[in-house]
Amino acid sequence: MIAALIAMPMEARTTQKDGVLKPRLVVCTDIAPADVEPDDMESMVRLMAYADMFEIEALITSVGWNCDPYPREWSQYMYRVIDAYEKDLPNLMKRSKQKGFLSQKKEAGYQEIGYWPCADYIRSRAVMGSIDGGIRSIGEHHDSPGSELLIRLADEDDPRPIYVAAWGGANTLAQAIWRVKQTRTDEEVRNFVRKFRLFTITDQDMDYAHRMDRARSSHMWLRKEFKDDLQFIWDEGAWQEQCELGKEHWALHQQNIQGKGALGKEYPNYKWGVEGDTPSFLYVMPNGLNDPEYPTQAGWAGYHKRSICPDSLTTAWTSWQEPLRSISVGYKQRFYPTELNDFMARMQWADEGKGNRNPIVVVNGHKGPSSLVIQAKAGESIRLDASKSKDPDRNTIQFQWWQQPEIGTATLAIDDTKKSIINVSIPANAAGQTLHLICEVSDNGPFNLKSYQRIIIQLTSELQ
Repeated sequence: MIAALIAMPMEARTTQKDGVLKPRLVVCTDIAPADVEPDDMESMVRLMAYADMFEIEALITSVGWNCDPYPREWSQYMYRVIDAYEKDLPNLMKRSKQKGFLSQKKEAGYQEIGYWPCADYIRSRAVMGSIDGGIRSIGEHHDSPGSELLIRLADEDDPRPIYVAAWGGANTLAQAIWRVKQTRTDEEVRNFVRKFRLFTITDQDMDYAHRMDRARSSHMWLRKEFKDDLQFIWDEGAWQEQCELGKEHWALHQQNIQGKGALGKEYPNYKWGVEGDTPSFLYVMPNGLNDPEYPTQAGWAGYHKRSICPDSLTTAWTSWQEPLRSISVGYKQRFYPTELNDFMARMQWADEGKGNRNPIVVVNGHKGPSSLVIQAKAGESIRLDASKSKDPDRNTIQFQWWQQPEIGTATLAIDDTKKSIINVSIPANAAGQTLHLICEVSDNGPFNLKSYQRIIIQLTSELQ
């Protein structure tokens, strides 16, 4: 399985001071005027409100359904959001009690979760990618500042993977890989590709009129050529549900997002749907719910399994067919109120410089976004203690334990799913399985924020 092949333990992604490093994130966006498509502008505002959670390595403008070729002047809308971020930074920094910024060299190196980068750093990572879409635009004379930046990022001495969130087309990444193929050995190319993880919001490497002609897309080339090396997620469920749920909850967006701080003033009204591109980085969100190295772990971006793609030719991590689609949409519906509350709370910080913060989950002494892995035997009972969990604002916290049923077939028996300390009974017939349990902690502060801890129970054998 690709995820197992390329996974790197989250514990390895720490600094010498044991601060947890942010995930490396690249965005390929077809950001456009609000009267054309406001979706990317909305997602860009949300991303900036979470700039303390992601190491934003690149913001690359490129083609999408609304534009092929991409109009260069549209990139101004990305810079408008960055300018708004700069205005809100003094307030946002209060959320993590940050007093200043790292040096330019350190900021371009490693950033820990909780660190808000300066606006100039973000601007330095905003570049133009592929102007023209599709596989026809891959090859000689099609390099761009975006593809060149991707090559430099992958060649850095950094063991962390690079997550590419494709809000439009991902042919800037395809061009970077093509360029590397011209000068490096096959093994060097494979190692280069293995640095990347790609989450595509449908397939937008073409204009909308040609969206069903899959062969036009460089995405198909990526899936064919690098099927064993590139973690490719082709989402056809979470993004659509994000759009629909956003419309259903639009009144909350108007009340708690639009107009809140400078960022909120840049958040436009929706046209087709609300923030359809947002699942691409919610998937990488280091909130303890899922590790993006493993797409079968359900999270704020739904649920994916490796299967045949809508092109009927290639395979990827996807959820477009039943029953996977209903499972993925079900998780999106389940988590949407939480992720929207989380966003609204952050916009209060942008606006007022104060607000609610997420609880801190500690299970059996383990805290942070990485999963807690426990070795156990079938038939035994284990004790999980989350009583050390706390809320930074001294709000009252509540607990909810639940099992993700899509991983493993055995059902865990929990003595009380709402206690901070629980006893979990493992069925005797679960030998050899791996089971996943989630500790979900909620506070009673404004917007009722949540945090998570995933517990992975690896069962070695039956209890003797």
